[in-house]
Amino acid sequence: MLRPLPGARPAALLLAGLLLGPAPSAAPPAHARTAPGVAEAPVVNRIVAVVNGEVVTQGDVVGRARLFALNAGMPVAPETLERLTPQVVRLVIDERLRMQEVQRRRIPVTDNDVAEAVRELEQRNNLPPGGLRAQLQALGVQPRVLYDQIRTQIGWARLLRLQLGPQANPSEQEVQEVIRRAQARMGEPEYLVSEIFIPVDDPRNEEEAQRFVQEVIGQLRRGTPFPVAATQFSQAQTALQGGDLGWVRAEDLDEPVADVVRRMPPGAISNPIRVPGGYQIVTLRQRRESGRDIATLLSVRQAWFPFSTPLDPENPTRQQHEQVERAQRLSQSARSCEAIEQASRGTDRPADPGVIRLENVTPQPLRALLAGLTPGRASQPIITPDGVIVMMVCSREQRNLAELTPEQARAQLLRDRVENLSRQLQRDLRRRAQIEMRV
Repeated sequence: MLRPLPGARPAALLLAGLLLGPAPSAAPPAHARTAPGVAEAPVVNRIVAVVNGEVVTQGDVVGRARLFALNAGMPVAPETLERLTPQVVRLVIDERLRMQEVQRRRIPVTDNDVAEAVRELEQRNNLPPGGLRAQLQALGVQPRVLYDQIRTQIGWARLLRLQLGPQANPSEQEVQEVIRRAQARMGEPEYLVSEIFIPVDDPRNEEEAQRFVQEVIGQLRRGTPFPVAATQFSQAQTALQGGDLGWVRAEDLDEPVADVVRRMPPGAISNPIRVPGGYQIVTLRQRRESGRDIATLLSVRQAWFPFSTPLDPENPTRQQHEQVERAQRLSQSARSCEAIEQASRGTDRPADPGVIRLENVTPQPLRALLAGLTPGRASQPIITPDGVIVMMVCSREQRNLAELTPEQARAQLLRDRVENLSRQLQRDLRRRAQIEMRV
């Protein structure tokens, strides 16, 4: 710990890694590097398929496989690309079919729409404007690969909403019926589940799909983030949310999936589950009793005073002494969350980390500190190896998070309708399409 400074209160805690920072980046990780002589090697851009007269090239397939591999932090070695290729070909074909249908129905997706989606990705991953493009290029992925995927996702979502028509706005009676059923199930188990759905429209593709699903499961169990794999390869509409199904009951799932979920410990990843239309991979994130999830929710502000070098507790530098002094002055003088926000300006840490559930805060000393803070009173400085932080609780409330609101019921109805329509329309497009494979 820093040696006490004259006339100052002692620092409260010395904790590593307790800062309430942004969510981990989902952008391609900086450590992901192409295998020597592989990713940068020229791709022979031969035609691998013709979809209703539109070609799919080897470059399209390799680019999409490489995008997934780099997102997942996998080495882009020849054997990796080879294992991914069969299913990637199918996914690229399905995306071409979707985009062709979007264009046939003259549903506009502008460059500005794609640019806005890219900006949101950059903001969520704390990248500067243009940072995502530069990162992809540095890792050997053409930005067009990602842009085309985003364009297709936007267009397909708009098409589905157009197809739903009035059903896109569930009636008040339907919403109330969902709420009534939820209230009748009070106390029953509920599960927070994410999914990856790999379709099998033709029995001849069963073995290929099985191999691919096993490959995805292997990567997940070696540390690939589930949302990354879901976004890249799931053919369910939940792919847009990283596979998130939200809170569901066993009865909401296909029976084979429900049997697995009931027995899964939180954090587990399932083996392949055969369901109508294909294979499902699920992960159980949490479980709770329906209608009962009392949480303490905090609105918090934080001011961050970084160290220019890592802290040596036995030999702090002058700059580190000065940062601690600044933090202590703020701790003694701040009387509002606005004062904490003002002090945090110009730093690389957000003043507002968003609504925090107290029960989920780690490590335990930080949870105890927040639990004991009176709203409007600043904490003592909290010293970490990288800097000092001063925190203030702005508001505290208890809420039953499991209580179904009308907005959640409406979203649940719409999600189910969109998912059913998406799978049906994709099957119809496949059935009507003229697909010539050149593999």
